Amino acid sequence: MSRFDPTLFIRANLPVAAVPGIPEIRLHKASPTSGLSRLARRDEDGFRPPYWAHYWAGGLALARYVLDNPSVVAGRRVLDLGAGSGLVGIAAAKAGAREVVAAEIDRYAVAALKLNMELNGASISILHGDITGNAAPEVDVILVGDLFYASDLSERVAAFLERCSNRGIRALVGDPWRASLPISRLTELARYAVSEGGSCAMQPSGVFAFMPRLSRARQSA
Repeated sequence: MSRFDPTLFIRANLPVAAVPGIPEIRLHKASPTSGLSRLARRDEDGFRPPYWAHYWAGGLALARYVLDNPSVVAGRRVLDLGAGSGLVGIAAAKAGAREVVAAEIDRYAVAALKLNMELNGASISILHGDITGNAAPEVDVILVGDLFYASDLSERVAAFLERCSNRGIRALVGDPWRASLPISRLTELARYAVSEGGSCAMQPSGVFAFMPRLSRARQSA
């Protein structure tokens, strides 16, 4: 069937391991023998790139920052935008967030997220769909890891964060300075050396506060 439940496949083929640099969290992650191509062939509806199955630099840095600075989320309502495997949302839950909501468009990512939530004992509500065109949600903090990898997506996310920031919602971004990162809208808070995609090579990745245009204008005045 084209709409089969991927949960059993993920559980059987993506081994569980501690996240590099974040031993507090374990995730199902792809290995060379996971056979994600088999999963793609079984889906007649179209298979998105499996970003949820790998480590990404921005999410690694942002999750580490949240765990190192729990006051950022403790007691607050948190949205993990483009949650993928759930790494950043799980970090927020472990750091004491009052409520965590994970927004994700990929149904395979949602399946992996549910498994990873259970694995780490994290309570997270899931929104399955693209919310970047919506009004600002009822949260206090938005966490955004690795969503500025394409110019069109970057524009949508930045516009969404602008609306949220103007409602008083704090937004934090994790990213390794990709080309589409709106750096003029960001203030760097921290920098980490992380290992992306299971590679042994380390690369820098930043954690940034998103600044609405009004705040930027006031700073320049």
